[in-house]
Amino acid sequence: MAYKDLLLQLSSYPEATPPAAVEQAVSFAGLFEAQVTALTFEIEFHVRANPLALAVVDLLGMAAAERSKSIDNARDLTRALDDIAARLNVGSNCIVERSQTSQVPGIVTEYARLRDLTIIPVGESSGLQHQIAESVIFGSGRPVLVVPEAPKSAETIVLDTVGVAWDFSRPAARAIADALPLLQRARSVRAVTITNEKTIVARRAGSELVRHLACHGVEVVFEEEDAGGRSVGQALEAYADARNLDVLVMGAYGHSRVRDFILGGATKSIVASPPLPVLLSH
Repeated sequence: MAYKDLLLQLSSYPEATPPAAVEQAVSFAGLFEAQVTALTFEIEFHVRANPLALAVVDLLGMAAAERSKSIDNARDLTRALDDIAARLNVGSNCIVERSQTSQVPGIVTEYARLRDLTIIPVGESSGLQHQIAESVIFGSGRPVLVVPEAPKSAETIVLDTVGVAWDFSRPAARAIADALPLLQRARSVRAVTITNEKTIVARRAGSELVRHLACHGVEVVFEEEDAGGRSVGQALEAYADARNLDVLVMGAYGHSRVRDFILGGATKSIVASPPLPVLLSH
């Protein structure tokens, strides 16, 4: 599979996605000569209150002001995308949907099902972005690239060193398959297994991963990292920092809550505050 058709979800409310995150996403699309479609929203607010409450507090006026804010942000994001894509010579278009906030995760997930990859910028205090990422990861059937809203270094994504979190599990295997186009473009690939944090049930050594990826033209350095009393998420973040990773690839874990999923420990910590661009797949 090649990455040719990418979806970029942009937040228009309560705060707009920063231009730096838009540039990161568009630069990633440029690496694969892919088309990027940005999806953002004009948020609708349905006010339900009795006449007395409306007389005391101008709820209708407040709702109109917030809606106007989301419309202005959506318009500015569309312009920013057009400008950045033109400068980086990346094909792009923008879709603006009208919906209530509660409907946003489901709408993004529907669009993501017919894209090769969805890019979702996430900030530390962005609760809605976390919900959207969770919905797309477990509901789209496609990989997700979560990027920090405020990049710590360059605004463009490079693929000098890509890391793979490997624990012999089904989600990890799915993530590697979905990340092959990215791994094949990387200058260097490092695979790591975090040890002494949870029981890893496997009868195959890490050398099997190295063999498999070599069949796809990917040379891998495999190593183990002792958790040292840290959670898997903390250990992976430390590993990414120590190895100067540009992108991390990992399987996404979740726990069923009847019809939906909630993020597992390591996945939750990474999605809540991605230290670098992270490709997740379930």
